[in-house]
Amino acid sequence: MGSSVLPRLRARAGLVCLAFLVLSGIVVNSARGGASTVPAAEFSGTLIKQVEGRRHQAQVFAKGDRIRLEYKYALKTDYGYAAIEIIRLDKAETWYLLAQRKELLVTPIDVDDVLPVRPTLPGEKERVLIGDATAVGRPAQLFEVQTDRHGRIERFFEWVDVEAGIVLKLVSRDRDWSVEYERIRLSPQPDYYFDEPPGYKKRASPAGPRVQG
Repeated sequence: MGSSVLPRLRARAGLVCLAFLVLSGIVVNSARGGASTVPAAEFSGTLIKQVEGRRHQAQVFAKGDRIRLEYKYALKTDYGYAAIEIIRLDKAETWYLLAQRKELLVTPIDVDDVLPVRPTLPGEKERVLIGDATAVGRPAQLFEVQTDRHGRIERFFEWVDVEAGIVLKLVSRDRDWSVEYERIRLSPQPDYYFDEPPGYKKRASPAGPRVQG
């Protein structure tokens, strides 16, 4: 614990990323689950995550397989606080910006922890369309999804944006866990949001981040 460089959040995630991921299925698959011809989604908004009665909030910026989170409350690591997290699915890495040290804490991605963006979820076994719905003020389709992750069965309600094909809201039926994007704006995002900031030195961690709670 003392030697760990992993961010400590006061919540238990089955993300994002996410979700995020992210998160992602959650990651890079399209809503239909096959080889995607759907243009990569680009949007900004507010991420609201509810975990075991605790509410967490961040500004989110997404551009295809890249996600940037700017947290309302910075994440604590053994090397300082990180208010910004960049998820690079193309590199299978998550970067935490340690501004005071001018360092980039680099960890491998855990697919189960990436924020939901595209509808297909890790370990997805069954998907049933319930019907048309509305989420965060946008037209959506509501699905019931069942996943099997490492032998753990979980059921979700998932709202998918009709226009962009991205997840607007994901709620577990089996625990107190949900992810929702509010005030979504579909618009191009600048590449530099997702690049290594100039002047930062990389610090690698061999294990992926685990959100605790």
